Parts: sequence; C-alpha cells; structure tokens
Amino acid sequence: MTLRLGQLARSVTARFVIVAFLVQLIVTGGILLFVQQASERALAAEQKTLVAELRDDLVSAWRAGGDEGLRRLIDARLEQAHASPPVILLATARQDPIRGNLGDWPTVIPARTDWQAIELYRTGSDRAELMGVSSATLPNGELLLAGHVISSSVRLARVNEEAITAALVIGVIFALLSALLIGRVLSNQIQGVVITAREVGEGRLGRRVPIDGSGDAFDALGQSVNAMLDRIEALVSQLRMMTDGLAHDLKSPVTRIKVALERAIIETEDETALAALERVSGEAETLLGMLSTALLISRAEAGIGRDRFVDTDIAALLEDLAEVYGPLAEDRGFEIAVEAEPGLHMALHRELVGQALGNLIENATKYAEGGHRITVRAAREGSGVSLSVADDGPGIPEARRAEALSRFGRLDPARHIVGSGLGLSLVEAVARLHQGSFALENAGPGLRAVLRF
Repeated sequence: MTLRLGQLARSVTARFVIVAFLVQLIVTGGILLFVQQASERALAAEQKTLVAELRDDLVSAWRAGGDEGLRRLIDARLEQAHASPPVILLATARQDPIRGNLGDWPTVIPARTDWQAIELYRTGSDRAELMGVSSATLPNGELLLAGHVISSSVRLARVNEEAITAALVIGVIFALLSALLIGRVLSNQIQGVVITAREVGEGRLGRRVPIDGSGDAFDALGQSVNAMLDRIEALVSQLRMMTDGLAHDLKSPVTRIKVALERAIIETEDETALAALERVSGEAETLLGMLSTALLISRAEAGIGRDRFVDTDIAALLEDLAEVYGPLAEDRGFEIAVEAEPGLHMALHRELVGQALGNLIENATKYAEGGHRITVRAAREGSGVSLSVADDGPGIPEARRAEALSRFGRLDPARHIVGSGLGLSLVEAVARLHQGSFALENAGPGLRAVLRF
C-alpha cells in the first residue's frame, strides 16, 4: 500500500491532478471569500447609513421646529413599522430620558459617536437586542441617540456565511471531480501510446497509435510515434527477410553436404579418412541445427505461430517430455522428476513450448556437472503459469546470466561442449511469443530456468 502511494505521488498525472485541484480551489475560495467580505462590508455600510440618516433627520427636525418638532418626529418614527425597528432616545444633559423607546441612556455610549453596536432592551421588550446606534449632542445640551435593531441583519450575515461555506464545500468537490476528469482524459490520451508500445514490444509491429486528426500535441506525438514504428517495422522486415532468406539458402547446400558426407562415410574404407569425414559430418549437423534454430527464433519473434495455440494439459506435456528425454538423462547420470499441479491448462504452441523445455533439459544434462537430478515443474503463479527446469549442478553466477542469455552466448566452461549458443535464445523467443518472460534463477544449489506465461 505504501509503495503504491509512493508510485502515485511520483506520477505525473497525479501531480497534474493535484495542481489543477489546488488552482481551482484557490480561485474558487478566493472568489467566495471576496463575495463574503464584499457582502459583509455592503451590509455594514447600509446599516451605518440608515443610522446616520435617522440621526441627521432628527437633528434637522430640532433645528427646524425645536424640541416640539423633534418630539413629533420621534413619535412618528417610532410608530412606523420597519424591518429593522428604530431605536431613539432624547435625554437631558444629565442623561435623564425625555422621549424615546429606551428606558435609560446606556452608560457605555458617549455623548458623541458615529457608530457603535450594542445589545440593549427596548421599552416593553423582555429580551436584549443587538442595535447599531449613533449619538449626538444638540445645541441646547440635550443628548440624542438614534439607531436601528440589527439582529435580522446579523442573522442575514450568518446565513450568508453559511451559504458561502456550503458553496465552498461544493466548489471543492467540483474542483476535485474536474481535476480527476482532466487527469483521466490526459491518461486516456497517453494510454493509447502506452498500449501500442507494449504490443509492439510483444512482437505486433503492425500496431499504431490511434490518431483523431485534431492536430493537438497528443495527435502530433501519435503521428511521430507512428512514423518511428513504420521505420522500425520496415527495418525489422528487411532484416527478417534477409535472415530467413540466408537461413533457407544455406540450409539446402548444408543438407546436401550432409548427405554427401554420409554417403562418403558408407563408401570409404580408410580409417583416417572415415574419422575425418565423421568429424566434418558432425560439424555439418551442428550447422544445420543452428540454421533450423535461427529460423525458429526468427519466426517466433515475428509472432508467427499464435494461430497454432491449443488448450494444453501442462502436466501431460511435462510427462511426455520426461519420457522422451529420460533415456538421454540416464545416459548422462541424471534422473528427471516431474512436479506439476493437476488441472493446469493453458493455450500454448505445444510444439514450440515442448522444444523450449527440451532445450532446457538438454542443457541441464550437458552443463550441470556433478548434478544428479533435473526437476521439471509447473505451477500456478498469480494469474498465470510458470514452467521451470531446475538442476542441482554448479549453476551460473548471477553476474553472468545475462551473458548466457545473449544470442550465440556461451560461457567459458561450456565452450568445449558441442552446441550453437542459440538454445536459450529460442526459449526467450518462445516466451515472448506467448507474451511471457524467461529468467535464470538460483535453485540453491544449481540453476533454475523459468518460463512465466
């Protein structure tokens, strides 16, 4: 789980999704914060304006009509219904109430103030209310307090804040979904290249990246990759044709040489000449085997033979191989043991897989000096099957296994033994034909050659 999270964190797509999400989150959060701050400032400004207008109207009424005019306006304003009821108090210089809907002058309110929010009780009310008030001193020394109940405005601001918070949560969700969607679209665009590259690597050189003709960067990438694959396919086809042609052209004369040598061996009576002819015949046999193996490798790497895959009882295949190679192994001092899980079936090219496993068994009898047992095993491995041939000989050092897998590669201790150096290359080609893998592993003691399908 930790490894998967680490891989995800290093993923370019994941980083892009995170960046896109953060950008959208910052933009959305910034806009909503601006809206909230602007609405709160507008609401506060409106409240202050209403209070200032009420105070100025009352002061103007006093200047126009004296105390009588001011009191008439106070009564008129208190009788009117408002969404935010007015708060008015006319008091003496010693803060004794004269007229209004407050019982006493609030001690925390100075004689002059432009704005102050405070909780007070209106006359006849049994609960305190939040009020925005402003105070002034009239020229005759009397004190005037004017304001409005702003509890409803506060509730409106709270509702507005909750709405902004809900909008932010929804914005976060949509930002995440949109970032994931964008990441998915990009991943799908790249996936076409990945799938094509994987299938070309498996030998299907005719596959190409889908092109939608949009002319965008992904389309240009697909066209460039397809042009590269066209060139690779042409070069591989030319090389394959040359290899196949050379192998075919050489196979016929080598076969004729082999026939001529066998005829000469039968007809000669000179012991020295007979020994020389037998050595040359052996070399011709080795060359003929190399040409046949090279043809098989070339065809397997080209993907030829997938139409001959058949459902195969793997346990039965291994038993047949043990029966065929058993006498050879006994002659060289080995016994073959088969370990196969029952019921293992898989679609395989039976002949090529049999030849690949036969090569591995024959290699074990040749090179596992000092060994006595060869184990041919088949087992389920994850969602696939592994086929292995293991011996109890000296094995191959891990540092030299790649050299052993190279075409015509032969390690120094094996150079005195007759062989072409193509056996393991054929096994690897058969693995790729089945979209599998081939590896050399430590059998402790000995070497284990594993085909995984």
